[in-house]
Amino acid sequence: MELNETKLHDLLGKVVTEMGAAANGPLVTIGDKLGLYKSLSESDSLSSNELAAKTNTSERYVREWLAAQAASGYIEYDADNNNFYMTPEQTAVFGNSKSPVFMTGGFYAVASVYHDEPKVEEAFKTGEGISWGDHNTCLFCGTEKFFSPSYEGNLIQNWLPELDGVVEKLEEGAKVADIGCGHAASTIIMAKAFPNSTFVGYDFHGESIKKAKEKAKEAGVDNISFEVATAKDFPGKGYDLVCFFDCLHDMGDPVGACRHVKSALKPDGTCMIVEPFANDELKDNLNPVGRAFYAFSTTICTPCSLNQEVGLALGAQAGQKRLEDVATRGGFTQFRLATQNPFNLILEARP
Repeated sequence: MELNETKLHDLLGKVVTEMGAAANGPLVTIGDKLGLYKSLSESDSLSSNELAAKTNTSERYVREWLAAQAASGYIEYDADNNNFYMTPEQTAVFGNSKSPVFMTGGFYAVASVYHDEPKVEEAFKTGEGISWGDHNTCLFCGTEKFFSPSYEGNLIQNWLPELDGVVEKLEEGAKVADIGCGHAASTIIMAKAFPNSTFVGYDFHGESIKKAKEKAKEAGVDNISFEVATAKDFPGKGYDLVCFFDCLHDMGDPVGACRHVKSALKPDGTCMIVEPFANDELKDNLNPVGRAFYAFSTTICTPCSLNQEVGLALGAQAGQKRLEDVATRGGFTQFRLATQNPFNLILEARP
């Protein structure tokens, strides 16, 4: 077949761009860990010498890092003064950990994918799964760092108010379970906002529960506790609210999880399901957001589900229709889209 030179050049350009992005991934985590982005974002502009002095790092390495970041469009370069600076938008994404669009956590998760590539390759051959706890530890801190800013910026202000009567219950004093709580970012945010309510975080990964307890202690919240348990066997009854934050699709038996949640809820209780945004049809997810979620789904979410009983393997792009099917098969009779944004679906299921 004869090559179309224009299409070939376009594809090569895309691949070179992607190689540059992949090669810069470790530089993003280094910049985050060493405070390079933070220091740069808090200054009008800095030379490589000044940034190195502020962060107690080597100027020669910092100089090269700055060039790579400027070439990526992650920071700006002032050629007249040989200085570097960050725009408000770049600061929001890389320099301010409290920003709802702070994105460096995603690069920690990407690092774990590269560490675990041999395991994923073997899973492709065997069809077997990979346990969440068997991934490189970069995944656990990366997941927390990636999701926390969005939860901080949206959970109390935008998501919970869209659930029917839930905020009022939380303000008065409700009993809440956070399933698959991980390092407890979501649990702690809710516990701090609603001191009259009691919260329990459950996760099947013991090390995450250990970390959750440490995080809660650091946050100074005392209306919160944590236990190792799965979504199908967590204890207790009479919950007013049970939450799944970006984890239902990771479960081997999400139908069974929903069934257990329904039995644990009060008759007028609510199940809140937060999932990665996805349309119901594959063709409608072939975009940059879908691309990122499908990639993580291939290496993390789908293997995690396949490693468990049933192994339904919904994937991170399940979409509202499939999630509704899971919830209704689990016994819920009411299901609706409460709200959404470009990255999240917030779903409400009720008995």
